[in-house]
Amino acid sequence: MMNDSLLATLFPLGWQHYLAGGLVIGAGVALLFVLTGLVGGMSSVFSSTWSYLLRQPYFQQARYLDSRGWRLAYAAGLIGGALVWWLAFSDGQALSTSVPVPMLVIGGFLVGFGARLGNGCTSGHGICGLGSLQWPSLLAVLTFMATAFLTANLVGWWTA
Repeated sequence: MMNDSLLATLFPLGWQHYLAGGLVIGAGVALLFVLTGLVGGMSSVFSSTWSYLLRQPYFQQARYLDSRGWRLAYAAGLIGGALVWWLAFSDGQALSTSVPVPMLVIGGFLVGFGARLGNGCTSGHGICGLGSLQWPSLLAVLTFMATAFLTANLVGWWTA
């Protein structure tokens, strides 16, 4: 069993909301699939949304054009759920980070590039792919996690 100081270090805001959030996301993705047969990965939401603005052939594929309506509703539900959680269960204070904006932008670009390179994002592979027992998703998640651990340790070493 983990001691209290390790739990406090790993989860400074408490672990309960992480568990609840994971359960709600998992239930939502499962419900979406059971009721409609649709897979709710977020990188496809991102690409289908860009299909409204960008005319490049990649974004004009039928899989994006035909699904962008439900994907936008899905994304709005995720944002709305986060808002409800914040209003109902927090003290009303927004959380912030000390990470500089340029690093956040570069990190966002790298995550987006990685999601396209990996043919899906962490939510698509980790929640939807693993939930349907797809081996490529297991390999993708293991790669994501190994890369994240390595990056976090390199950044920690570099900034120490």
